[in-house]
Amino acid sequence: VKRSRAGRRPGRARGAPAAQVGAADRHRSALLIMVLTLGLLIAAVVVTGALIASSMRTRPVTLAAPLHIYPVAQATPGPCPAGTKGITGQGDTGPTCYHLTQGIAIHKVADLRVQKSRVKPGGYDVAVTLRPVDRHAFAELTRVTVGRDLAFVVRDRLVTLPRVDMAITDGKVIVTGSPNRAAANRLVHDLKGR
Repeated sequence: VKRSRAGRRPGRARGAPAAQVGAADRHRSALLIMVLTLGLLIAAVVVTGALIASSMRTRPVTLAAPLHIYPVAQATPGPCPAGTKGITGQGDTGPTCYHLTQGIAIHKVADLRVQKSRVKPGGYDVAVTLRPVDRHAFAELTRVTVGRDLAFVVRDRLVTLPRVDMAITDGKVIVTGSPNRAAANRLVHDLKGR
């Protein structure tokens, strides 16, 4: 009876030597340790990736003064006469009055920084990323001004006058044309209202 019970015990084949049973147990233990180690490694990679991604996210930039963006209806030589809905800026031929239409005001942006130009070797661009709350209004504004200029105005001063090449629906605005990093840094400073 004892022999028949021993033969029915799980993990032990009838007549299997004890050395084979021990080897199978060690194999299962090694496999379990390997699976646990692999799971911990995957978890560590996921946590590290999440930490890196969160550190790369930028905090919103609060502008010191609102950034007003207006479509330019037309430009006329000379300063703007009193009572004109426009702003005087420096054009190619001297002071120019830029007649403005209804625009938008932005108080915070998701990101505002200098980057190397993608179109002009050695040049620099200013990249502005709008917050989701401002993207729709800006997209509508750029849809109706393709081929025209937008006036970026801070504290009643014309900061820059980029031309709209296409509707910008993703909220990523690239202002090109800074001849060097110092000029691009000045533009970022001015856009922040400082």
